[in-house]
Amino acid sequence: MIQVYLLLLLGLLLLFVCGKFLVDSSVAIARRLRIPTMIIGLTVVAFGTSAPELLVSLQAAFRGYPEIAMGNVVGSNISNILLVLAITAIIFPIPVPPLSVKKDWPILMFVSLMLFVFSLDGTLQRYEGLILIILLVIYLGMAMIQSRKNPMVRDPLKGRSPVMKIWVAVLLFVASCVGLALGANLLVENAATIAGRMGVSQRVISITMVAVGTSIPELATSVIAALKKETDISVGNIIGSNIMNILAVLGLTGMVGNISVDRAIARFDIPWMLGVTLLLLFLMVPAARSRITRWEGILMIIIYLLYIYLIL
Repeated sequence: MIQVYLLLLLGLLLLFVCGKFLVDSSVAIARRLRIPTMIIGLTVVAFGTSAPELLVSLQAAFRGYPEIAMGNVVGSNISNILLVLAITAIIFPIPVPPLSVKKDWPILMFVSLMLFVFSLDGTLQRYEGLILIILLVIYLGMAMIQSRKNPMVRDPLKGRSPVMKIWVAVLLFVASCVGLALGANLLVENAATIAGRMGVSQRVISITMVAVGTSIPELATSVIAALKKETDISVGNIIGSNIMNILAVLGLTGMVGNISVDRAIARFDIPWMLGVTLLLLFLMVPAARSRITRWEGILMIIIYLLYIYLIL
């Protein structure tokens, strides 16, 4: 049993390390090809940070573990807000940009509600995956238009300025893709094994252990930014990551094949995700202070622990 846990940890480590190198090498290649910074930030970085969730969900779907494929995304979206954002706020209060309240949050709530509707019949159909991909293209297009109108709103490449020779970047990119695939495989297989031996459902394992594991890159990035007191884009990054998880990860996974949705995920976990998303709005709305405070971060941690208690 110890070997299973060690292989699971190895999978998590590969996802974390290779996810970071994938983003850095992709940005370096894109810059060498003279792709505009705005497009790099909205596409390369966005897809790169969602790569762990995508690879895990695809592996789970291919290997016949639909609960892990869906639970990974739903659990990751919950932990991104109640853990990643909360821990960041506890380290250093997070300012809330007006754009996150007016544009980013409504889009997140819209796609979350759409996922809830899609899950009610117990299956995410291929055509529903296609709809999510179409919405992804529209979302990226809108983001690019907004960035052109106001390029100073958010710098998605803040802190990302890798200087690499093109051949080094290409080799690192290929190695990162291989590492991500291997890490996802180790994570999915051993998570399923642990669920079976512990007598708990794959849903519980995917929403807790797997989801938190694939959220580690966001957590590491946000904590480092908080320690440097550079939390000005944390809210936008988390909301953007949650949007990408639904539109890109579930969209692409759904197009591979129909994904069955566990009744508990559809009736309990996704409504919790909606409630957590609504809570985020209440924490962002007070215009007088426009920040998420340490006490609110502690409150989110308590709510997350309550959620874990309820599903266990």
